[in-house]
Amino acid sequence: MATICPTVLADTTEDYKAGLDNVAFASRIQIDLMDGEFAPTKSVNPVQIYWNEGQQADVHMMFKRPAEHLETLIALKPSLVILHAESEGDLANLFVELKSVDIKTGLCVLPETSIESVRSLVEQIDHLLVFGGKLGYYGGTADISQADKAMEAKAINARIEVGWDGGANASNVAELAAAGIDVINVGSGIQKADDPQAAYEKLSALATI
Repeated sequence: MATICPTVLADTTEDYKAGLDNVAFASRIQIDLMDGEFAPTKSVNPVQIYWNEGQQADVHMMFKRPAEHLETLIALKPSLVILHAESEGDLANLFVELKSVDIKTGLCVLPETSIESVRSLVEQIDHLLVFGGKLGYYGGTADISQADKAMEAKAINARIEVGWDGGANASNVAELAAAGIDVINVGSGIQKADDPQAAYEKLSALATI
């Protein structure tokens, strides 16, 4: 069984509001932020984000230098902050700072990054985000082979929560859940649906099979 988590990705404040309104029904969302450097596209700035009262917000930072935005993230107080293994800086120390203010810590790994190469961070974090799609864009095709990283991470850290990002849809959420993915982030499959809530409910049912 996996939790379906709608994502919000936007490059203007107007589109951000629209995306957030589309998923107002969801108890947990992921907000995707890109710097236009680490990721090829640029989103709204971290200082511009917000979420609906009562929602759990996970912030996925696709930034080359996430430390530059640590104070902003701490002030926003999301439930979870996810940083990329491939970004610059002392991630272990950033995670310590986030945990000191009761913000959960997450690490995202791109397809080329092995779990073993980031073992020390996996031992430390609360959440591992396995990336299997196209960085910084809605849509794309999921590389399901990346889901093997879920069990690799859980063998290192039994309490870790594992998420998936990239190309999740009705045709593969059941397979992702069966592979040990706990949270499946879905972008265009919900945001671009005629009825986002109905799409969410369908995906949630498929992920529990």
